[in-house]
Amino acid sequence: MQLSKNKKYQYLFFSILSIYIIFNGGNSNLFIKLNFILISLFFLYCLKDKNYNLHLKNFYINNKNSIILYLFFLIFLNFQMISLPINFLKILSPEKYNLISGISKFSYTSITLSPSNSYFQILNYVSLLLIILIFKMIFYNDRHKYRFYFFLSLIGFVASITAVLFYLNGNPDFLIFKNSYYKTASSGFFINRTILAVFLLFCLVSSLELLKNFDINKKKQKKDNFFIKIYIRLFIIFITVGIITSFSRIGNFLLLITILFYLINEIFFSKRKNYAFKIILFIIIFFDLIILGIYFGTSEIIDRFYFLKEEFSYISSDSQTISRFDLIKFGFYEIKNFILFGYGAGGFENLFQLKFINSSNLYANHAHSDLVEFIGEFGLIGFFLLLFSLIKFFLIKENYSSINLLIILYLIIILFFDFALHIPIIQIVFISFFVLNKKSIS
Repeated sequence: MQLSKNKKYQYLFFSILSIYIIFNGGNSNLFIKLNFILISLFFLYCLKDKNYNLHLKNFYINNKNSIILYLFFLIFLNFQMISLPINFLKILSPEKYNLISGISKFSYTSITLSPSNSYFQILNYVSLLLIILIFKMIFYNDRHKYRFYFFLSLIGFVASITAVLFYLNGNPDFLIFKNSYYKTASSGFFINRTILAVFLLFCLVSSLELLKNFDINKKKQKKDNFFIKIYIRLFIIFITVGIITSFSRIGNFLLLITILFYLINEIFFSKRKNYAFKIILFIIIFFDLIILGIYFGTSEIIDRFYFLKEEFSYISSDSQTISRFDLIKFGFYEIKNFILFGYGAGGFENLFQLKFINSSNLYANHAHSDLVEFIGEFGLIGFFLLLFSLIKFFLIKENYSSINLLIILYLIIILFFDFALHIPIIQIVFISFFVLNKKSIS
């Protein structure tokens, strides 16, 4: 069977995203660099097509100011990395000057606390811009959107069943997958169980949207869609089990929010009574409350949704620990010390080590609040450049589809209480849903 041009481009793009997913969500400097190269080459490949070029030009014309502001944001990130005379640093970032002046004497140094991490983060933010442009070029109607949903459903099924199999076997380290960090929870391809859960939530929403679309457009369905619907239902069950067995509190809390969102929408707002879809939602609840409740105990059911419970992964040699809220407060109070120019993308780990230099048993590479960490990394100048480059999306009424409202709720909760938005694949799925779920993407 000969593939259409769109399918060839889209399947190649899916292959690149699969590399993100399989290799820890792209969350390492090595894979950020690899993914940047692949995305850049694919973007140049897309530019060869005249129709895609036209789509890109139209998008640029309609979003010129936003793109220019984002480019200024990227320039600002580069400015954070420039080696400045120490007297300039004393003016632009007095807190870093105070921190390094007690360690060693420098003639030149940058604003960022971690130049190497900042360099790779710049590559990541360039990749995100290219991915938005790629989406606007090759995904331009609802059929393409549902093709992307099917990819997420399939890869979510693979990621979930792999994670659960690892979990049932004691989470052994396998090749590059370091599952031993979480012996009592599913993590799979991802080094962190929360990242697995958040990613699988997007896969679950994709599967649910596919089922809704199949049921709404029954007359337009092909005969083989009957079997696709069976596969999607299986994907939903395994994806749900993957989220549940991650025991990520924020992941399970968002799972509960998702099911309630769809149930309320079906009961009170949907014009078409879709009983088969409601049954799927109740099956998810059945799996969660009955089967896994009996297997893991009823206390685990409540505990999994208590995402504000203090938790922190640390390396300990004594009883000294630091809680999630301690980290958020630490990151929040440090904002005022780096108020204008920040401490650089990817610099939180170095900041923590410099401030807790005598506490070698404590370790943190994120602030447990993406909002606090983003403001700290970029400073007010960089943060507002990023915010203003995105603000147009939230000012357009057509962007507030029902799915995007759910994704915005995800965004708010994660921004305040988690770190998932610093992971490349999570950034990508947020972008993809916002881009593809306007009331009309054509």
